[in-house]
Amino acid sequence: MANPSASIALAVTIAAALLSVTAPAHAVEVTERETVRVCADGNLLPYSNERMEGFENEIARLIGEDLKKPVTYYWWPQTIGFVRNTLRARQCDLVMGTASGEELMQNTNPYYRTVYSLVYRTKSGIRAESVGDPSLKDARIGVVEKTPAVNLLRLYGITRTEPYQLNTDTRANNPARDAIEDVAAGRTDAAVIWGPIAGYFAAQQTEPLTVVPLVKEPAGARLQFNISMGIRSDEPEWKHWLNDFIKRRQDDIDRILLRYHVPIIGPDGALKTAAAIEPPGYRMDQYRAPTPAGLSGASTVTLAELRRLIEHFPDTRLVDVMPAPPRPADRPEPAVWVPPPRRSLPGAVWLPNTGYGSLSGEQERYFRAGLETVSHGDRAARLVFFCEPDCWMSWNAAKRAVEWGYGNVYWYSDGAMRWQEAGYGLETVQPFTGGPSN
Repeated sequence: MANPSASIALAVTIAAALLSVTAPAHAVEVTERETVRVCADGNLLPYSNERMEGFENEIARLIGEDLKKPVTYYWWPQTIGFVRNTLRARQCDLVMGTASGEELMQNTNPYYRTVYSLVYRTKSGIRAESVGDPSLKDARIGVVEKTPAVNLLRLYGITRTEPYQLNTDTRANNPARDAIEDVAAGRTDAAVIWGPIAGYFAAQQTEPLTVVPLVKEPAGARLQFNISMGIRSDEPEWKHWLNDFIKRRQDDIDRILLRYHVPIIGPDGALKTAAAIEPPGYRMDQYRAPTPAGLSGASTVTLAELRRLIEHFPDTRLVDVMPAPPRPADRPEPAVWVPPPRRSLPGAVWLPNTGYGSLSGEQERYFRAGLETVSHGDRAARLVFFCEPDCWMSWNAAKRAVEWGYGNVYWYSDGAMRWQEAGYGLETVQPFTGGPSN
């Protein structure tokens, strides 16, 4: 099976290995490709979906940008027969996520290593860092059948479990997500779920959940796995190019994974964190460049998480800080010049030119007035800052809001462009008129 966590089981229980498949004769090497053709599930967040909202969609986009070629998709549910009907049928040339050692495909070098995680309600009183913690002795724990998590529970003699089906139609079901939602709702006390899924869906719950990557379990409990990309075995140049890409762009890949709350284990065995690669101060120049994975004091949200946030909390305020175009040379002061309107997320307030690393006194007064108006004077209001992809302006603005004492700051780094690319509408907004912005 291509994506190990798509079936929530990794390569450990790959039933698809029983398939007998032969590959067509012609190999297409990297120099011959007109597009980057990706095989993926169209409804399997946090990995991928047809709106390009998953982290594998984003990493595939990086590959396309590096090759200067468009990325196209062949969608197929992550079930038994996935590889046979996609990669081996030559409907596509790349599977974005597969456990290293997967025998149905040739593997690239790993591009991340991750681990199963324990999830419980933050307010439950549980403070466990291992499934063997005494506080979990009488807990009812959700687990997906036939995954390594089942073996871990048996190792500790835990029998009060809530099982979730392994093999399912991903177009209609996501059992691991259900397990996380059951913890949030109090139907179970905890769950042991594949880390990328646990982190992503735990962050979407309105009930605060604690996610503990299980890096302290006994060595015999195999819970950590390397994840590679899958290709056909007769394309060595393609493999070499992808391995070089992974090496060159590892920092960018890590930033994407961390934004999606994927627990990443570094070569030293320690967990990587967004804070570890976060710059100490404001970004002062080159504002259109790859941004950090997160922001201390703020919650980083993906496109899908932002949609869920707006759905559950309609009073969420959206703050667009995309800079306005500069005053044209033929309109010098004191001639009146009004910046053209911007296409932004519905309901957003546009505070242009407030995301620079250093604000003039006038710009700071404008930004403070805008936030005061947007928040209705409530420092606990939910404020979401954004501009466009790879835009430090939104990171700077969110950081400044945190430092000014706003307690519910969110940073949406994908920006208006990704929102529109996912098929969601934009609306025309005018600059906030509460004060000067230039």
